[in-house]
Amino acid sequence: MIFLIDDKDRKILELLRRNARASYSEIARVIGMSDVAVMKRVKKLEQLGVIKGYTAIVDPRKLGCDSISITGIDVEPEHLFKVTAYLKERDYVKYLALASGDHAVIAVIWARDGDGLSKIHEEIAKLSGVRRVCPSIVLDILKEMA
Repeated sequence: MIFLIDDKDRKILELLRRNARASYSEIARVIGMSDVAVMKRVKKLEQLGVIKGYTAIVDPRKLGCDSISITGIDVEPEHLFKVTAYLKERDYVKYLALASGDHAVIAVIWARDGDGLSKIHEEIAKLSGVRRVCPSIVLDILKEMA
């Protein structure tokens, strides 16, 4: 379902995307609205599901995860939901999506080092229904959503 939002909503979303901890009064000052009006708009955007949540952006390397991969996983169709259910439960999988194109499943995986990452990829490759695991190792992050 698509929701129509106006320019003020878009500005609110952009400010929250840049700093999810911004107060209603900070946003109100930038946009030129009252803090109560901003609060009502944010609540509406949350209720509509436009704003799905608030999060912190974490640097995996600061947590000791020096190896990151964006991994394409080819899965036999009849095993797709079983494989994705398994991957959703793994702490090392930080992002998981069904996709069209080269791979049915895309996963972002964090590991302490290259050996750990290799073991994770081998574990995934051994799952019933997995045809192929195609990792791309992240060398450097040039831009990320903030």
